[in-house]
Amino acid sequence: MKKVLFLALSLMASLSAYAQEAVVATEAVPYAYGMHLDVAKVIHITPTADVCGPTPVQMTYRDSHGGTHLLEYSVIGSGCTN
Repeated sequence: MKKVLFLALSLMASLSAYAQEAVVATEAVPYAYGMHLDVAKVIHITPTADVCGPTPVQMTYRDSHGGTHLLEYSVIGSGCTN
């Protein structure tokens, strides 16, 4: 009986570690030229708008310490044609 209880408790503890969501800053940090970025893994990049000109995109990334960050920067939109 003790073994079953121990197994059930250890299973619940391991599952709760996977159930925790990463905390992301609610406000994006605007990118500045020369800014040091510690990007270990890119999690998500918002799609580029269908305009011809600069448009903001946001990148969610994880740093080398496991922290999650949100960065905003500008790219040329995908609506430009030659």
